[in-house]
Amino acid sequence: MTNGPDKTASRHSRRIQRERRTIEAMIRIFCRKNHGQRHLCPECQELFTYAMCRLDKCPFGENKTTCARCPIHCYKPDMRERVRQVMRFSGPWMLLYHPYLTFRHYLDEWFIEPQPLQRRVGS
Repeated sequence: MTNGPDKTASRHSRRIQRERRTIEAMIRIFCRKNHGQRHLCPECQELFTYAMCRLDKCPFGENKTTCARCPIHCYKPDMRERVRQVMRFSGPWMLLYHPYLTFRHYLDEWFIEPQPLQRRVGS
């Protein structure tokens, strides 16, 4: 018997969705300011697609910390460097264009502690 919807799943969903919106906003700012594109250029679209795929596969789910504090580096080295460049450039602009996402990102960074990854037991 359950007492309503699974709150774990809904929190997981909100946390990952916020992370998705944040990285998308950062990539869009980077592309617009550096490549002069109103829509994502092919290079930035590739990075965006890759980042969304990595978020979909994040083993931490609702307990996901910011990528900078994560004990697992799931990005390939070249993509990780590209994301770092995007974040370095877009971070200051995020305060202007997306202050709420910026505030929540910093809260997540400060208050969500990296969790040890639990090994799944197969049946």
